[in-house]
Amino acid sequence: MNSTADSPLDPDLARRLKRTADGLVPAVAQQYDTGEVLMLGWMDDEALHRTLTTGRCTYWSRSRQEYWVKGDTSGHVQHVKSVALDCDGDTLLVKVDQVGAACHTGDRTCFDADVLLREDT
Repeated sequence: MNSTADSPLDPDLARRLKRTADGLVPAVAQQYDTGEVLMLGWMDDEALHRTLTTGRCTYWSRSRQEYWVKGDTSGHVQHVKSVALDCDGDTLLVKVDQVGAACHTGDRTCFDADVLLREDT
């Protein structure tokens, strides 16, 4: 993981990021045209840099301890439309055009299967 001093990001952006102890920032992926929340991934400075420069979402896999570009193996690509940093600097919102399923289970989103509360109107 990168420290601010050796970050590939613009220094102003690198200073604004509030990372976990592991050097990560949560990144919420959202379908750009519908607002549908697709998934949560984790990015370090390098993953964010790759996302910003390639137009494809790159995440840090905490379980595999490696970078992964969403869709490289599944074909379920995330084309980046915009990236925003929240007011506290501790969460990224990545608006994407999702091709296929976002969830590794094959569901459209990672939030389809286990709804804890739903208010019916």
